[in-house]
Amino acid sequence: MKKFKYSLLTLACLNAHAAIAATTSVEDDIERISVYEKQNRVVMSSGLATKSDMSLMQTPAPVVVIDRELIESQGVDSLQDLVRNVSGLTQAGNNYGIGDNLVIRGLDANYTYDGMYGGAGLGNTFNPTRSLTNVESVEVLKGPATGLYGIGSAGGVINLIEKKPEFEEKHKVAAELGQWDSYSLSFDSTNAITDDLAYRVMAKTASSDGFRDLKEDRDEIYTSLKYVLNDRQNIILSAAYIKDEIAVDSIGHPIRIYNAETANGLSAGEVTGADLVNDPTGSGVQLSDAQRDQLANSLSASDGLTPYSFGTNGIISPMADANEGEELRFKLTHNYYITDDLFLNQQLQYRNYTSSFARQTGAYNYVYSTRSGIINNDPRAPLVEDGVLYPFAARRQEYRQVEADEKSWQYFLDLRYDFMLGDVDNELLVNANYEDRDIRFKQFSIWDQDYVLTNNDGDVTYQGSLPYIYDIREPNWPTGNFEDYDPLKTSDYNKKVQAWGLGIQHVGYITEELTTRIGVAYNRIEQTYEHFGVDERYSSSRAEPTPEASTSDSGLTYNLGATYQPSEDLSVFVNHSKGRTAYSVLGSVAGNEADREDSESISNDLGFRFKAFDDQLLASVVVFESARTNLEYANPLYDALTSGSNVPESYYDGKEQTKGVELDLNAYLNDKWKVNVNGIYQDARDKSNPNSSSYDTRQKGVPYVTASTWVTYYADMFNLPEAVNISGGITFVDNRSTNSSSFSIPDGYVPSYTIYDTAVSYTTDKWHMQLNLNNLFNKKYYSKAMFLGGMPGEERNAKLSFSYTL
Repeated sequence: MKKFKYSLLTLACLNAHAAIAATTSVEDDIERISVYEKQNRVVMSSGLATKSDMSLMQTPAPVVVIDRELIESQGVDSLQDLVRNVSGLTQAGNNYGIGDNLVIRGLDANYTYDGMYGGAGLGNTFNPTRSLTNVESVEVLKGPATGLYGIGSAGGVINLIEKKPEFEEKHKVAAELGQWDSYSLSFDSTNAITDDLAYRVMAKTASSDGFRDLKEDRDEIYTSLKYVLNDRQNIILSAAYIKDEIAVDSIGHPIRIYNAETANGLSAGEVTGADLVNDPTGSGVQLSDAQRDQLANSLSASDGLTPYSFGTNGIISPMADANEGEELRFKLTHNYYITDDLFLNQQLQYRNYTSSFARQTGAYNYVYSTRSGIINNDPRAPLVEDGVLYPFAARRQEYRQVEADEKSWQYFLDLRYDFMLGDVDNELLVNANYEDRDIRFKQFSIWDQDYVLTNNDGDVTYQGSLPYIYDIREPNWPTGNFEDYDPLKTSDYNKKVQAWGLGIQHVGYITEELTTRIGVAYNRIEQTYEHFGVDERYSSSRAEPTPEASTSDSGLTYNLGATYQPSEDLSVFVNHSKGRTAYSVLGSVAGNEADREDSESISNDLGFRFKAFDDQLLASVVVFESARTNLEYANPLYDALTSGSNVPESYYDGKEQTKGVELDLNAYLNDKWKVNVNGIYQDARDKSNPNSSSYDTRQKGVPYVTASTWVTYYADMFNLPEAVNISGGITFVDNRSTNSSSFSIPDGYVPSYTIYDTAVSYTTDKWHMQLNLNNLFNKKYYSKAMFLGGMPGEERNAKLSFSYTL
């Protein structure tokens, strides 16, 4: 049966995690997957996954929790730095260095704060970078959870649990100093104002010149009030304001574009000038024999395969503006324990995020390529100007200036009832959710001279005026401002997404060994799109505003799961879930498409969990298959002018699919040793469009294998009254594909890497001091796979932190 019948902390954690501070009397009874807590707390509750009272050993869903102690021991302060602690959580492969863009099992993820919307992962368009300043722990649920959390991404949910007001007085000041003139100052204060009212204020300012001059400045303030109406009811009002300015590197180190197939199948390191044949039809750029020899001599064995290394340099133009983001959040949470068996949680949140930046794209080095069947088809070809070949030139450059403003409202209601039916414990959850997102978006672009637009008469209406970059190793950057180069307005629209759902979930503790979880929800998603017109020179057909278009979709989502626990230390679970998400949060809507199918997500899991060392070790192994389905792709036989009604314009049976096996292990072995281990093997495939050359290829940026460990040892040293904590970690990331047939690098990839980190800390009743040393052996590696290249990882660096608790 259940480990316990009723717990304020579990109920609050599973709904809003809003009552944590008021439940210290019951915390010792709770199980949760987290090694970095106290002894006998390795296993705790699985509230995020199920909104249920189940222990994790009984939970039929893959869940991983990272608590504050692990976060602090690794010295991380952003969500991207936390990736190493969760199997299957990786960087996406095409985000142009803008904000957080993480994937779970190769599929999109939702970001939430205490279960409420925390900004979408919008790839290369606009995207916040989420800090961990006010985060107590992070919980990751893998697979769709539409019934419980509204619009659901196929990969799962990354839920950041925020700090709450406490009635016990606590004040903490902290400072950090690090490499590249990095520093931060923070203050955290909580206390009771009256017997029924408590506050919390958290503020932080941080600045860094950054590795490779990727500068970052961030100011944050979080405030919250908790009012206890009586012993069964409380409300929390919280607000957050974040303003940051973060440099954007949208290129990293590019892969020089080289097509071995056209060059007699020879690699770039083997090829000679004679192998770099010109197009036999006379099309494309025709190179002389001397130019072909010059081009061959410029090639290295890694060209066309892996990024061209610039060391600690980069090709980041001074005309690219940092992402200036500003976020404002207000949230009202209401917890009401109506009876000992009936609990109500409500949350209402308003969020506004604005973003503006100018970034480069397309600054790639074309060496030898085939496009549209033509060798060196201009402009994606080596640059020849006045008879001179520039083998390291960048062509078809573009700068994009983005202005975005996203407003969202979200409401959640969860009503849970615990009851007995015969000899069986039961939980019944009824939930409702509503979400409204309103996104105003503008984009302007400028290009180099390779970009030419003509009208129907063949007259040139626009030609780019950016200077060519003749050598990406020592760029000659454009001067002046973005506006000096005659930008075109290329996007201007308003996109709204509204969604609501009603769901019911039943958890049955059938016997001591068998637990079941069944949930069904009805969800509806409505989207509207209003186009305000673009520059006529860019697209005469889209120059004028169009009427608002709308589309809607609705249907059932569900989860079916069961856990069998033959012994106290071993359990086996199966889980099948289906979710639903908007097919494109930023995509246009053509016409008034009624009941257009939105994307769905499916996940199948077979998991094994086991405990050891008197519940001090918990491990899980999960075999999974996850997919996002109903993806649209164009019918190549459709023609708007000639096709009849029996010829569909689009098909909707494309999908993105990942299969694999993952491991997560946490252990508090004794008073001296703590261990965290995770790893995954996954094969993420793009099967969205069978008419595309990229069909059934690896998802960009998703490695086959990742593995990580973090070990802490408590050492008695120098007769100090407290132990010195010595920690170390190893992270391995396999190679990541950057395949792109259309850019003539079908075999491009970012190499694998292994890095080592360490930390030493000492804590007294008041003071905490810590030194983190990252990339201990100064490994040269690429931390992310970019669109056609890799983002260089940070060289060896140190960070020293101090905190004092009043």
